[in-house]
Amino acid sequence: MLEIRNLTKIYGGAKTAVERLSLNVKAGDIYGFIGHNGAGKTTTIKCIVGICDFEQGEIWVDGKNVKKDSPACKKVMAYIPDNPELYEYLTGIQYLNFVADIYQVSGKERELRIKREADDFGLYQALGDLISTYSHGMKQKLAIIGALIHEPRLLILDEPFVGLDPEASLILKNKMHTFCERGNAIYFSTHVLEVAEKLCNRIAVISEGHLVAEGEVAELTGDKSLEEVFMEVAGHGKTDQTAH
Repeated sequence: MLEIRNLTKIYGGAKTAVERLSLNVKAGDIYGFIGHNGAGKTTTIKCIVGICDFEQGEIWVDGKNVKKDSPACKKVMAYIPDNPELYEYLTGIQYLNFVADIYQVSGKERELRIKREADDFGLYQALGDLISTYSHGMKQKLAIIGALIHEPRLLILDEPFVGLDPEASLILKNKMHTFCERGNAIYFSTHVLEVAEKLCNRIAVISEGHLVAEGEVAELTGDKSLEEVFMEVAGHGKTDQTAH
């Protein structure tokens, strides 16, 4: 569903943010991407979704190259940044209809999907309000609903639980499981290692732009916690070894 081959991203011709990163996210995976601040998580995500260009390597989404066939890739994926920038002069329903228009979702389908998702997140009654009046958590919920409206095959999430209350976080986790049970895939970054350990079936750890650990959660952790494993491979700036 998502394949990254030897990705290298250099800023300003000097700072290497990500170097020779390779990983593979398969259909059905909830794939966690963890690392310290500045490790290269968000840069990698921005390269996947087309926000950042990159100097070396290839990224494939559902068998299509993100550089050579960007529109086709964007049709089958959705991206939610850690701090969604929404059009605050629109109402919630106007924003969702705008997204549905972009992805050419029919009137009947969008109506059903919007009601279903907004009801689940308790946002339906607020869809007529301006987004500028929404709290951060409400904006996050609206962004999630917008991401699901065209039924993508790949979800790319950057710190998706930031700003969500416990109930909304639980709803999102359940939706993530259901989404992947249908043969789709999720690739998301998080700082919350306990969430990643319980939610993901595969994990990648990045440190200073290098992949330092990757594999099935059970295989990586063994009789340790993910937090212990993370501190061993990334806590002291180790970048010269990869665990599989």
